[in-house]
Amino acid sequence: MSETTDVTTPRHAAGADRTLRMLSTSDLAGIEISLADVVATVEDAYRTLQAGRSDNPRKLTVKPADGHSVAYAMLGRDGNREVVAIKTSYKHGLDKSRTEQHYYTSLTLYDDVTGLPVAMMDCSRIGSLRTPAVSALLARELAPADAGTALVIGTGTQGRLALPFLLTVLPGLERLLLFGTHEEGIAEVRAELNRHFPDRDVEVVQDVRAAAGDADVIVATAGGHTPAAVEAEWLKPGALSILVGHGLAPSTLHAADRIIATSEAQMNVTGTDMADAEGKLPAVHAEFPEVLAGARAGRRSPAERVFAYNSGLVVTDIALGHRFAHLALEQGLGTEVTLWQ
Repeated sequence: MSETTDVTTPRHAAGADRTLRMLSTSDLAGIEISLADVVATVEDAYRTLQAGRSDNPRKLTVKPADGHSVAYAMLGRDGNREVVAIKTSYKHGLDKSRTEQHYYTSLTLYDDVTGLPVAMMDCSRIGSLRTPAVSALLARELAPADAGTALVIGTGTQGRLALPFLLTVLPGLERLLLFGTHEEGIAEVRAELNRHFPDRDVEVVQDVRAAAGDADVIVATAGGHTPAAVEAEWLKPGALSILVGHGLAPSTLHAADRIIATSEAQMNVTGTDMADAEGKLPAVHAEFPEVLAGARAGRRSPAERVFAYNSGLVVTDIALGHRFAHLALEQGLGTEVTLWQ
């Protein structure tokens, strides 16, 4: 079995039911994994879900009235790997600058064959890889066939890996554009691109309208304070707009010829900032797992302007987290904690 398709769950030794292997940020940081491996793992999770073999219930959300924090809890089951998991996510300081915010996320995996725990891990690296991998898959399936220019808006965690993942699935991209407002973030985007594709460089743009008009693919990953707000009328025929964070105006959704969401239910919960004047979101034409499996059409014509909403599904976190747990356990990483005793 190849590296990208190995779904064997690491098994605990007999009597290990009272222990839990903890995988820290530093444990996971040293694990090498290719971008192609990440894309294949995430794609497999979508296909397994569409085949009816996985479960991905709607996330639970808690947010105070003043909006200074947000917390999520997501439970799911991967039927290919036979793993049950729960992911938690907590972000504090949404009313403050990025440097003042606190963010904690974890993923706990259980082997649904033996009934024993697999691992509990920091989920930040999982999310930082999973989300741009999903954007890349969306681009692979929905971008115009002759796509040559990509624009990334934002230089945060998601923006830094957006271009390397896009090039992994669309190696024909010739122009790579970036709009960002943080010099440090711009430097990190460039460094990450150089690490994976040392022969490529990114063009930093100041005029978002002109850049959007040139782009065949736009990936908006910016934070809520971004000045960028690409309007539908700026887009060229056939353009694909992918929303991860902020950077697209609501018109790109409402005027789109085709709307695809990783999950329509999640878009209706987390995408309310894209609602129209009456507070409504349009219905999607298809969900992405359906498109991947060929059950529903993605792009139907070269000239269609397509809008894609990228909200994470926990089954993709489970699949990628399981992959990391497998690699970590092979390398003897982590700490065994006697949690239930």
